[in-house]
Amino acid sequence: MESPLKRPKIKNLKGFENYKELVKIKIIKYSAETSLASIKQKTMSVLEMKVPSPGESITEVEIAAWLVEDGDYVEKDQPIAEVDSDKATLELPAEESGIITLKAEEGDAVEVGAVVCLIDTSAKKPDGDSSSKKEEAPKEEKKEVVKEAPKAVSYATGTPSPAAKKVLAEKGIETSSVKGTGKDGRITKEDAVKAVPSMGTQPANGSRNTERKKMSMLRRKVAERLVAVKNETAMLTTFNEVNMQPIFDLRTQFKENFKSKHGVGLGFMSFFTLAVVRALKMYPDVNSMIDGDFQIKQDFQDISIAVSGPKGLMVPVIRNAENLSFRGVESEVKRLALRARDGQITIDEMTGGTFTITNGGVFGSMLSTPIINPPQSGILGMHNIVNRPMAINGGIVIQPIMYVALSYDHRIVDGRESVGFLVAVKEALENPAELLMDNDPAKALEM
Repeated sequence: MESPLKRPKIKNLKGFENYKELVKIKIIKYSAETSLASIKQKTMSVLEMKVPSPGESITEVEIAAWLVEDGDYVEKDQPIAEVDSDKATLELPAEESGIITLKAEEGDAVEVGAVVCLIDTSAKKPDGDSSSKKEEAPKEEKKEVVKEAPKAVSYATGTPSPAAKKVLAEKGIETSSVKGTGKDGRITKEDAVKAVPSMGTQPANGSRNTERKKMSMLRRKVAERLVAVKNETAMLTTFNEVNMQPIFDLRTQFKENFKSKHGVGLGFMSFFTLAVVRALKMYPDVNSMIDGDFQIKQDFQDISIAVSGPKGLMVPVIRNAENLSFRGVESEVKRLALRARDGQITIDEMTGGTFTITNGGVFGSMLSTPIINPPQSGILGMHNIVNRPMAINGGIVIQPIMYVALSYDHRIVDGRESVGFLVAVKEALENPAELLMDNDPAKALEM
């Protein structure tokens, strides 16, 4: 803003009088503009909402979905967006109430600390339903279809650019099957990226539609880690079977009283978790990990539990499982599972872990080779329970049997340790009263 006190050169008295009048006018104008700017500053306050840090190692996130529209009125703490990191999907709540202006699109990758929206906190909440105030969209006018003249065919038609040629070669797609949208029909890199392999001859009837959808950052990171595990570890899997009848008997005897007293069910996870804790103490190499040229051993057992959430695979961690009872394990498993299902799980709750348990049996899997969760060195796979004939005391008896699998990193865990570990888990599950409950199930279950 121009200062009113800039003195011009004065040659006579008349010029001095004119100068005084000019100063008065400019001072009045300057004061008015300053007051107006001050009033605007006081009446309008805009809050810049920045992406918070989900975790120490995360520098970039992706806007998975906006839960509000540009120009909507939002309340404080109202979820306004879902943000994907490479570890989890988190909700972004509004820091204040007001009218929101979006500064990023869905699918955009933004750095931690970047501004993603503005909130005008001086705006008043609109009366009634804001949707009723929206004007009806005008009816679309019928437009005459103008047929485009056929494009001239030249030497460039159907010829891919170098970048497009590389992409098509990686996909195994012939250039003749791709229609170019570039100049004179040239095939661009974008055409190559969007191209899909042929699915065969189109039948006379039946739908053959396809959808191209970008994977979430979480899914891309999971895919990257799974491939890395296969390439960077010497992963092997050993198998065994477990007679679940002793656990069935204990659950039949105590599950009703256990649930009524503790508010959680007596499931299989507490038995498996405590059996794994016992085996890890016996075979500490399975509880260790590799860091460059060093082996890191822990004197604690943090058990990661793989659960399927709405946004993909999540692996929350039960901290210091060696200090938990059956009730403690069941309560923690329920708490973490509910938080994962509702999308409320935090990065901290999924960080760390020294060993993982995954249960493909809930989906009906009979047998599988689970993939190690790096940098851990082992993972136990549970499967479905099927009644099978078993030879017991010279006779054939039908028993509930579960196949279990241990995948381990052979760089740090030898065959003797891996097989011994799985046998120790089997022994504890088939004799839980003695090995997990010190021959006093009622006391162990805090009944």
